[in-house]
Amino acid sequence: MAMEEFQVAIHQGNLSDAISVVQAKPLQYFSDTPLNVAVVGEPGSGKSSFVNSMLGKRAGEPGAAETGIQATTAMAKDYRHPTVPQLILWDLPGKEDAAFGSRVEQVDLNRFDFFIIVGYQRFRTVHADLVHEIQAMGKRFYFVRAKTDLDLEASRRRQPTGCDEEKVLQRIKEDCVTCLLNEGVIDPQVFLVSNWDPQSFDFPLLWEKLQSDFLWLKRQAFIVRLPSLSAPVLERKVAALKRKILLKVLFSGLLALLPVPGFSFVAAMFFFVRFRSQCYREFGLDDQSLTALARDIGKPVAALHAVMKSRPLMPLILWRLPDLVGAVLMLVEYCSWNRYPYAGSLLSGGVSLFTTYYMLQRCVVAVANDTQNVLSKALEKTTV
Repeated sequence: MAMEEFQVAIHQGNLSDAISVVQAKPLQYFSDTPLNVAVVGEPGSGKSSFVNSMLGKRAGEPGAAETGIQATTAMAKDYRHPTVPQLILWDLPGKEDAAFGSRVEQVDLNRFDFFIIVGYQRFRTVHADLVHEIQAMGKRFYFVRAKTDLDLEASRRRQPTGCDEEKVLQRIKEDCVTCLLNEGVIDPQVFLVSNWDPQSFDFPLLWEKLQSDFLWLKRQAFIVRLPSLSAPVLERKVAALKRKILLKVLFSGLLALLPVPGFSFVAAMFFFVRFRSQCYREFGLDDQSLTALARDIGKPVAALHAVMKSRPLMPLILWRLPDLVGAVLMLVEYCSWNRYPYAGSLLSGGVSLFTTYYMLQRCVVAVANDTQNVLSKALEKTTV
């Protein structure tokens, strides 16, 4: 199983193998992976009616989404497709709905694998915002122009005798494509539909396109989840490393008792840097491992380093500043009181015990978090 092989590679600290295990699997391997598709757009655009058309249901039937003239969706609701159980459609509240700020804001769009943006009449700012948000997550979408039958009816009223329906439809689609291109979308997928007649316009083409992309989208969804799926393995590694901290902390505290002003700071930073290097090797974030990973995914090592929050040393140096209190007291005892710096040594040892324990604990957690950050960065090439 790819998941077991992936977790074994993560446990061994081999991120390159962890990613290649999944990427090497054929598309058919992901056939049982669920695909969560969020249907989004402004209120009243026909999202719920679109969901019903995708499900093959009419409004009011058991299992159908609630529809109405006014916005009816107040919270996200999922609908499993009756013939394609791995396809789960989510009917989300309108982006501009008054309820959006208070209730829908809690819906995390990151949990959805794919998006269908539903609009009508014209391309709006809300659509552009959704496009940017979806692309920022490295995910994909279709743009559906709903209520196309109403657009045609309006055109016939304006031109009762000279209405060219094909040109009207072409103009609507070209306008949508142009707007999406202006928002930086590469190869925009636009479909004109009527929710009342799923057999007309581009609805059959939309379903055909979704079916052709289905396995690829499910593979993408699986890969996007990999960083979070690594969490149990990383938690076990964190627990194992934390158990090794106590001995290092005690040794650092004993060294800090030596009556040499500033020695506790130097010794603690030395042991910390060594411990962090050990953590990097355990989690596969050392320079050699990152170089191999960068080569395999075709990214510069600097791009992986950039997402690692544990690399800067300055915050850690600031945490060691309390060591200076013990150093100053030692100097005072040496120079002013002309005696052995008992108080300074004891203070230095106590401070070192506390700060070293805290720093090493934070280091382990930070490196584990960096492992997930690096995985997410490495997988961007696959998911964009």
